Amino acid sequence: MVSSEPLTGFAIAAVREDGRWRCSVLEDGLEELDAAIDELRKLRSTGAVFGMLAVDDEFFILLRPSPQGVATVLSDAAAALDYDIAADVLDLLRAEPPDDEDDEIWPAGDLALLADLGLPEAEMQVIVDEVDLYPDEQLRMVAQRCGFADEFDNALERISS
Repeated sequence: MVSSEPLTGFAIAAVREDGRWRCSVLEDGLEELDAAIDELRKLRSTGAVFGMLAVDDEFFILLRPSPQGVATVLSDAAAALDYDIAADVLDLLRAEPPDDEDDEIWPAGDLALLADLGLPEAEMQVIVDEVDLYPDEQLRMVAQRCGFADEFDNALERISS
């Protein structure tokens, strides 16, 4: 599938509890999908918990664990042709990767994943369709729409320092 070069980007957990958001870095979030899911499950909260992964300036992944499983969004299903972590998302979704010749960007997963947090499916589709933006910019739009842009920015600052 892909080379064994380390991925660049970031993995951030967003947690909403008692009406307040906090963001933290997922230490192993980019290494393996299962590691990111495990880290998110350890963040016990009575409110929302989800992960935001930006991978190699190419695509993003949203993960939202629940007792029923893990809901997810992969911003570009074609990334599964080049990235193991994206292929793992498609496996989790039981979806087939696109053909090698398919150069169209299309998302996979539940675009209504964050509808209860203020980001309806139609708006998520708009964010995914912003192909001129880098994944971190798309995820900032997600954070802004859900109401935790400042916390997201602070987490990014911690990563870059």
